[in-house]
Amino acid sequence: MGRMPKWADAVLVPLLSLIIAFVISGLVILAIGEDPVEALKIMVTGALGSTYGWGYTLYYATNFILTGLAVAIAFHAGLFNIGGEGQATLGGLGVAIACLMLPWPHWSLALLASVVLSAAFGAAWAAAPAWLQAKRGSHIVITTIMFNFIAAALLNYLLVNVMRPRGQMDPASARFPAETNLPDLHQMLGWFGIPFAKGTPANVSLFVALIACVAVWAIIWRTRLGYEIRSFGKSEKAAIYAGISPVRITMYAMLISGALSGLMAVNTVQGEANRLLLNSVEGAGFIGIAVALMGRSHPVGVFFAALLFGFLYQGGAELALWTKIPRELITVIQALVILFTGALDDMVRAPLKRLFLASGRGGQ
Repeated sequence: MGRMPKWADAVLVPLLSLIIAFVISGLVILAIGEDPVEALKIMVTGALGSTYGWGYTLYYATNFILTGLAVAIAFHAGLFNIGGEGQATLGGLGVAIACLMLPWPHWSLALLASVVLSAAFGAAWAAAPAWLQAKRGSHIVITTIMFNFIAAALLNYLLVNVMRPRGQMDPASARFPAETNLPDLHQMLGWFGIPFAKGTPANVSLFVALIACVAVWAIIWRTRLGYEIRSFGKSEKAAIYAGISPVRITMYAMLISGALSGLMAVNTVQGEANRLLLNSVEGAGFIGIAVALMGRSHPVGVFFAALLFGFLYQGGAELALWTKIPRELITVIQALVILFTGALDDMVRAPLKRLFLASGRGGQ
């Protein structure tokens, strides 16, 4: 049976879906009396036209890379981890413990501790839904959603009753010691004489996310565990017949997924806020689902999809600031991108596949 070339499925389908989403978004902007071309210009200039814009775009992209990789790992095992919000929330608790409980002489040591504890807390929060799925048959989507709410309630209790400094009104932890503050891109690039805008939140966590991309690629495509995860995700019955344990694969895939979601907190909690806040995740756990879908669950695809959503976030903020386009419409544009690159993906793939087959360029 014929099929599309892999490059077309990986590149052309998402690209065409993205173009359709932007065209419809432009029509919506036109319908409310604004100029879509000017709106696009403002978004591009605000998100990519200066190092200041890039600083915010890369900050958001760092979050989305990690949550996108988390969802991608679960996808490869045939699991839908929708609990990135809760896992990242608990990862933030791990970061706060790492930064507040011990004195650190240098940010690099604090970063290592934060990476370990945030990943451990995120993995631990994913372990219970994974066990319930593997042992009791409880659907992973239902349990991970429930654990998102439990995580939010738990963090709220801890910040209000345990971690909030005496005399402080807002529910947040104490500020982290100056020695734990991570260098931002302005400082890091300054070491090499490269100018970059001050005051942007992009920091060394970006390189943690890039390392995670390489690590996930190596695990999924260069290890026995990765082969077993992909086999299990393709066909559970065939994997069991081959001697692969469903319980083991479900647990390992979800633990890795939870650890990656937890790592996101290093960027938001230690890298940007320098303290633990109530809503430090900012919806990145759910955006990770769209990033994984658009990136075809491949680390390279996830990286570029995360950059796109980082652009949409920062460009959308600029659009709301400099035009009369309401912030809610920015959310609609983001939703259209998710809709066409995720839910309606086959609307583009099916006719494109027929076109390739008709032209004789389809694979076998």
